[in-house]
Amino acid sequence: MTGSAQKSAVNAYRERLARRGVARFEVLGREADRDLIRSVAKHLASDGPEASALRDAIRRSIGSNPAKKGGVLSALRRSPLVGADLIFERPRMEGRKVSM
Repeated sequence: MTGSAQKSAVNAYRERLARRGVARFEVLGREADRDLIRSVAKHLASDGPEASALRDAIRRSIGSNPAKKGGVLSALRRSPLVGADLIFERPRMEGRKVSM
């Protein structure tokens, strides 16, 4: 069990991080990449010109665009079938006879 002094110290630390605009989160990766990921995270948290350059390089490298809400809906609206007045019904038929 952790003591109340330790809990308050952790809470104070997290509050200081929040004031700096730094969030704490967990990522999954290969064990061999641990030092690399920590180094990248440390550089990005510094938020200086080097961090901005690193952010830009990573975005260019992985080609990541932030996901936008409504992407499926907008794709459906761009479909060539929009306004085609399609009928998605089929005639109701009796099922086949099954002997029991």
